[in-house]
Amino acid sequence: MCHSTDARPPLPPISGGSIDARDLTLTSADGTAFAAHLAVAETKGGAGMVVVPDVRGLQPFYEDLADRLADAGIHAIAIDLYSRTAGSGRRGADFDPGPHVVALQPDQIAADVAVAIDALEASDGGGAERCYLMGFCVGGRIAFLQAGAGHGLAGVIGFYGPPAGSHRSGLPAPIDEVRSFTSPVLGLFGGADPGIPAESIEAFDEALRGAGIEHRLVTYPDAPHSFFDRSAAEHADAADAAWRELLGFVGMPAQ
Repeated sequence: MCHSTDARPPLPPISGGSIDARDLTLTSADGTAFAAHLAVAETKGGAGMVVVPDVRGLQPFYEDLADRLADAGIHAIAIDLYSRTAGSGRRGADFDPGPHVVALQPDQIAADVAVAIDALEASDGGGAERCYLMGFCVGGRIAFLQAGAGHGLAGVIGFYGPPAGSHRSGLPAPIDEVRSFTSPVLGLFGGADPGIPAESIEAFDEALRGAGIEHRLVTYPDAPHSFFDRSAAEHADAADAAWRELLGFVGMPAQ
């Protein structure tokens, strides 16, 4: 279960304010126009974050998350990966992602991420001095894989991204690609998520260690898939802890 249409990200434990938030259209290397939402933090430079959504694509949850990241002092851009097959317009709650998730291609994903990084590094995107990428569910799997895509990322963060086994997207399993990774990895998982068993997280940890990749994998014992949601009050402690992990990973310890 990915985030529902009425889900919203929990608020960050620190706040610095943002100076600009807007929708925009980016153009990938093959000429594909794709939707994005950019939020610029008050202070120029510092950290930037590319946000890759879950299987439903770019939804208000991720636009809101980009805004919250900017509030915490991180320039952020949430991107849509379905524009090649679904168009770049807004989609309603009845959108069926099925045909589009299976059409995802690693080289196209990497090209779109590269453009998003460029947007964060540009002066009007915050002038980020170091960039990270975070993703959720299949976006979490994508986030792990981008550690080996040649972007020079300062780190990748996967929220409940399946690290092992096959996936309906056809994307490789991150555990099989760790030898190509060049970026540190933070993985955040729910212990009550039946889709990501503890054994697969332990195997991912071992593979990353064997490849010499700096990493931290955290499991919140009673948290389900998609626990990072401020409407799920019963999992507020896990969400707050995940925020603190995220902020510490990007060099902005929570106050």
